[in-house]
Amino acid sequence: QVQLVESGGGLAQAGGSLRLSCAASGRTFSNYAMAWFRQVPGKEREFVATIRRSGDSTYYADSVKGRFTISRDNAKNTVYLQMNSLKPEDTAVYYCAAGWVTGTGTGSYHSWGQGTQVTVSS
Repeated sequence: QVQLVESGGGLAQAGGSLRLSCAASGRTFSNYAMAWFRQVPGKEREFVATIRRSGDSTYYADSVKGRFTISRDNAKNTVYLQMNSLKPEDTAVYYCAAGWVTGTGTGSYHSWGQGTQVTVSS
């Protein structure tokens, strides 16, 4: 398994930006498709974005399309989530995940980080 550690969460105002990072260790990072999910209390974990192993293809949830950008640096074993035009409804704990193939369901991923809180104030 690969170990994942997220960072970069915090408080932002509506319309602002944050960039999340997820550092991987333990296995060859470029072997994994990567994704970001988010979760609010009482709700299921929700897909946000995913990126292929090589970084040549990405896919987004409709709710973040055009505002969020997922990217990866395989040399640094890191995946990023650039979040622009933030909205209060983006408030959640954000998790990065690693899997063998891209997908929008949690079952597609076998390794998860501990999560980082993002809070967007109106």
